[in-house]
Order: sequence, then C-alpha cells, then structure tokens
Amino acid sequence: METLGTVLIVARGGPQWTATADVLSDEYDYRVLTARSAEDAAGALSDANVDIVLAEHGPNGDGLEFLTNLRVSHPEVIRVLALEARTDLTQAEISPAAIYQFVRKPLDARQIGLVVERGLESRELARRHRMLSREFKFAADSIKIHGRHSLPLHAESQHFEKLVYVSEKLSELCDLARKAARTELPILIQGETGTGKELLARAIHYNSVRRTSPLMVQNCGGMSDELLQSELFGHKRGAFTGAISDRLGLFRAADGGTVFLDEISEVSPSFQVSLLRFLQEGEVKPVGSDKTQTSSVRIIAASNRPLRALVAAGKFRQDLYFRLKGFELEVPPLRDRPDDIPVLAEFFAAKHGNTIGRRILGISAGALEKFISFDFPGNVRELENEIRRMVALAEDGEYLTTKNMSLSILAAPPRRRTGVAKGFASEGATLKDKVENLEKRVLEEVLAHHRWNQSRAANELGLSRVGLANKIKRYRLDESH
Repeated sequence: METLGTVLIVARGGPQWTATADVLSDEYDYRVLTARSAEDAAGALSDANVDIVLAEHGPNGDGLEFLTNLRVSHPEVIRVLALEARTDLTQAEISPAAIYQFVRKPLDARQIGLVVERGLESRELARRHRMLSREFKFAADSIKIHGRHSLPLHAESQHFEKLVYVSEKLSELCDLARKAARTELPILIQGETGTGKELLARAIHYNSVRRTSPLMVQNCGGMSDELLQSELFGHKRGAFTGAISDRLGLFRAADGGTVFLDEISEVSPSFQVSLLRFLQEGEVKPVGSDKTQTSSVRIIAASNRPLRALVAAGKFRQDLYFRLKGFELEVPPLRDRPDDIPVLAEFFAAKHGNTIGRRILGISAGALEKFISFDFPGNVRELENEIRRMVALAEDGEYLTTKNMSLSILAAPPRRRTGVAKGFASEGATLKDKVENLEKRVLEEVLAHHRWNQSRAANELGLSRVGLANKIKRYRLDESH
C-alpha cells in the first residue's frame, strides 16, 4: 500500500519529534524520513521524492537558512518551520524562505498533522490548476507563443523517487521494484551503463522498512581485493601498510540499512567467496581481527554485464548469483523506451535551469524530435549531460533548440516509426469510411499494447476515459478479439 506523501523532518531529535513522526506515519499514513543535519537532509532530498519539509529553527537559525536554500534547490517542496515558543522573526528574515506555515514548541503532533495535510492538499490543487490551464491553453487557439511553435502536450510523467518515466516498460519495472522493496530479499539490478541502476537502488531503499537506516554505496570496479575487503568488512590498525587506524567497514556502518554494490561483476573469485559467506551468515570479520561480528544489511547489487552469461562462462559463481537475485530487475536502455525521452529532457532542463538560476521556457518540438531519433549509447546519463550543456549555453528566458545541440545528435536519422499507419491499405468507399477504418485500427493497436488498460490507452491517445469508452462501443471493439 502506497503512502499519501513524504515528510522530511530536519531536527536534532527528542520525544516531541518522535511523537510527531509517529502520528504522521501511523495516523496519516505519510512516509516520514528524518535527518539531524542539513547535510543528512540534502542526501535524503537527492534520493527520495520529498513532498514537505518540517525544519527545526535552532539557536543558530540553521532551520530557516536550510529552508531558504531549499526554496532555490527544490522549489516544489512545501516548507514548514518549527520555532521555539518565544522566538520572533522579522518579515525580512522569513520572506526569502517562502514558508508555508509556522508551528510553535511545544509541538502538537496532531496540529502538525493537519498542517501537513492542508499543505499537501493546497499543492495538489495548484498542480491540478496548472494542468487544466495547460490543457485549456493548448485546446484554445494558442498555437504560437512569442512567435514560436508550442510544444506537444506530453502525458503526465510518473515518478519512482528520482526516476522519471511515462513508458510502459519503466512502469512495469517500477511496479515490480516497489513490491521488491517491501521484502527483505537481496536485489540484482542489471542494465547498460547510464540507465539509472543506482537511482533505482536508492528508490528501493527509501521504499523499504529500512529507509530510516543508512544506505551505503560501494563501486566494486577496479578495486583490489584488499581494498574492497577493507571498505566493506573494515580493518584493524596495522593490519596492512597504510592502515593507520581502525576502520568500521560499510557492512557494519550500514547495520539495519542497505548496502548497494555497483559493478558486482568485476569482483574477483576469491572476494566472491567472502561476499557469499556474508550473504549466508551475516558475519563480518575485519581485516587483521580475530573477532567475528554480525550485521543485518540488505544487499542490492548492480551489473552492466549480464551475470547469467558470466556464470555460464565460469567467470562468476553460480551460488553467489542465485543468492543475489532474490529479485532480478532489468533496466531497459533509453533507445528501447523513446517515450521517456521528452519527459526526461524537460525534467533535466528544469532541474539544471534551477541549479544555475536560468529560466528555461521549454524545449522546442524540433529538438525533442532529434533527441527521440538518437540512440543514446550512454543512455539517461548521456541525455542529462547533453541537456546540462544546452542549458549552460542558453540565454535566460529561452527555449532549448537545435542551435546548441551536439553534432552527433543533429546528424541522427529520423527514427523509423512502427504502427498501423505503416503500409496501411485504404479501405472504405468514402473518405469518412477510410478515416473511421484507420481510427478503429489505431484504437485496437493502442488498447492491445496497454493490455486493455483503458486509462493508459486514453492517456496515450489524448482522450478522456469516457471518450475512449464511447469509441470502443461505437466500433464494437472487444478485448477477447
């Protein structure tokens, strides 16, 4: 069951905050994340999709400063400030943070619950207003904006934390990942470089019961066994040259949380044995120590090379592969889901425009067409780097166009389109008959593609659900056929 929203509490802790977190979680069904510092909060904001931040205004004014910075870095997040009973702030001090609401100590958990509920309702109303305004703007005669062709109206994007998508492939993957997150099984994520495997791992952690405990990340590529053993299992002072102090190791540091091991395919056969033992027994023995300790962490591993093929070639232990793949998730390359390219491009344009304080009006239809035609061997990471560069070259208040686009993308030939229109034979005696015949075949293909999920089919076709139902009835379409 999905929660109704995510609340991030940035405070030093204490019984009042514990009670508040319990009420928000248990009575309102919000997902509650906690951070004791601005640094910890920034980490949570970069990994999880946060709706509202409740920050404590400490003696140094750090809460207000944090919310002020948040207005620039995450303008969509609702900001609430908790003040001591006798603390007064001037209008000049609070205006830069655009605070939604203040709460006073001693905290009333149920009052905060109502503040959060009203804040999320207000944001949802504002979102719906923007959507309706945009639909009416496109439906009305607003073909040009400042003499430039307007952009196509894309389907509303979906989010799994920081993963943004509209395609059926990513939707199915994220649905499975959400289910996997609720279990304690290890997870193996496979896919080409740059597809977003680490983002998926972070999203899984923040949707698991371990989300209040640490998430530790280790890239295993290009590391010696000794160094990797030290990073994960820890070491004692003097265990080897350069070990000048004890090291805890990620497995113990993340006790109760999650460890993400990237490029797991690159570890040596001898280290595979150590990792297998940890997965079986949960035992941690630091390098140079005779003492064995236990640690409870969930392992999420990732590989850009298919482990099944490596197992068949004798380069990866079969028993370790089976241990890692409690759930096996395959992230498809961007070229196999071109529907995601426009929403990703617009997301990155807004993100990097906000980062450098540059107002980007949108992306031209011509530029989007070029992006869709390109295969992006570097996948989502390559697309983001391209958008970041184009934003840096654009003027304030401009559209992103092909003017500042890389030559390799400009030279990409148009993507071949598939569908019922390809090779369509005109059927029917009149123009009306031909058009209706084509419309019927388009409806049949889109409904079949979405397995007769009428909401998704209507969204792709730009119809209301009622409008689609009327056409299904008119053409006597039947799911069984």
